[in-house]
Amino acid sequence: MVKLVLVRHGESIANRDNVYTGWNDVALSAKGIQQAKSAGLKVAQISNFAPTHIHTSVLSRAIITANIIADICDFLYLPITKTWRLNERHYGALRGINKDVSRKVFGKEQVLKWRRGFDSVPPLLAQPVQDRRYQNCDMHLMPQGESLHQTQRRLMPYYIDHIAPELLAGRDQLIVAHGSSLRALIKKIEDISDTDIVKLEVPNAQPIVYTFDENLNIVKKEILKND
Repeated sequence: MVKLVLVRHGESIANRDNVYTGWNDVALSAKGIQQAKSAGLKVAQISNFAPTHIHTSVLSRAIITANIIADICDFLYLPITKTWRLNERHYGALRGINKDVSRKVFGKEQVLKWRRGFDSVPPLLAQPVQDRRYQNCDMHLMPQGESLHQTQRRLMPYYIDHIAPELLAGRDQLIVAHGSSLRALIKKIEDISDTDIVKLEVPNAQPIVYTFDENLNIVKKEILKND
């Protein structure tokens, strides 16, 4: 049996303020730091979990959460890969806008489709994000806004090439990422339908523990909820 643990970062300042974030790089709130510490304690208590690698995005809120968890669990010696492919879904021109304001401007139904639907694409930015962390990336791959489906398509190559082989070799893995990017991955892992994915929520800093057999069939799933 092999384990894959998924953790969404602790509450960010944007989460706290109910603002679309996407690829904006925002800090953890004070509550988010405490949530990350709590998640670390929960991960440390997972039976027979000995990851060989940590995977996270290139966004600070996920990296800091991963570092806090690694510190608490004595995983700081492990290799950690930071990749844009695990970034949060790109919310395009919505980023930085308060979610309640967006409902008033665009209507509740449209906002629900953008936030929870699988194929709905938010209004796009005029050009891709210009940031040093993406300077070595193929700019043709850089989104200006994404549906959850598009998020899944840019995430899965990393999972298939770098995570699944490790799991198949019997080596536990830890992923610390974001609400929508983890939803996209969970959809694939659990084969959730395009309709049912609307119902899936990934709370901040509540570790999701998958136990797989040798063929990566799910034997057990457990969510380590906050007390």
